[in-house]
Amino acid sequence: MDFLRPGTWGEALAMKAARPDATPIQGGTDVMVEINLDKGRPAALLDLNPVAELAEWSWTGDGAPMLRVGAGVTYARLIAELGGWLPGLAQASRTVGSPQIRNRGTVAGNLGAASPAGDGHPPLLASGALVEAASVRGTRLIPIAEFYLGVKRNALEDDELIRAVHVPPAAGPQYFSKIGTRNAMVIAVCSFAIALRPGERRAGTGIGSAAPTPRRAYAAEEFLAGELDWDGRGPLDPALARRFGELVAEAASPIDDVRGRAAYRRHALGVMARRALGWAWTDHTAGPAGRADEGSGDSG
Repeated sequence: MDFLRPGTWGEALAMKAARPDATPIQGGTDVMVEINLDKGRPAALLDLNPVAELAEWSWTGDGAPMLRVGAGVTYARLIAELGGWLPGLAQASRTVGSPQIRNRGTVAGNLGAASPAGDGHPPLLASGALVEAASVRGTRLIPIAEFYLGVKRNALEDDELIRAVHVPPAAGPQYFSKIGTRNAMVIAVCSFAIALRPGERRAGTGIGSAAPTPRRAYAAEEFLAGELDWDGRGPLDPALARRFGELVAEAASPIDDVRGRAAYRRHALGVMARRALGWAWTDHTAGPAGRADEGSGDSG
């Protein structure tokens, strides 16, 4: 196995162009597990840790602002530095592995692995994130819903690397919910995320570990857009919440596996969606919350 170690982003792209078979590695929390379990042995590893710019985040966008989160920003830093602006993604990040994993793993690594069970996927879908992919040929932004092509397959070309993820700051309450076979350090049996956007009178959703790819529940989103009392701020109608949960469950296409049965996954998704909507609506009716102090840091 060859080991490639670029010092700059330009060198990384050149090495990837010359060796499309090279597997990028940063935290290594997925790649090294696969190697150690002898489930795959890359022809080459492309170590991106020396590329300092990947560990930075910043604001971007000429119109609506977006947070550009570099591919090397870890879960721990995302929680500590960006949680006030990206609460749904921060909630999901808190459920990832152990403190050691959160100090090494990255959302971009989650995207590269493209596992349906990745915890970062549902909140990114609910938020409407964009994946910044780059190669020696140029840079492009891939809408998150178009990034997942199949089980552990993504939309990157052979010579492309993930440079950053662009995520809109929360425009309303966001929640992430996950069910596992134990309370911590567990792969999701299924997961769900919601992001309310009261100013736009719509909501975003994300489903994890209940289909060949992470996916949105489009019918459920359309239902909320038309049925929620966005202006009245009244209590949530239980019948509306139940119907929303049913539509989320219908959007899934789960399978039976060692972690859970398909029927259980559908049922659990309906319950999680109903509860997450209730939590988010309670926050919305209580009025806008102040931005958390932890979200006011600089990108360094």
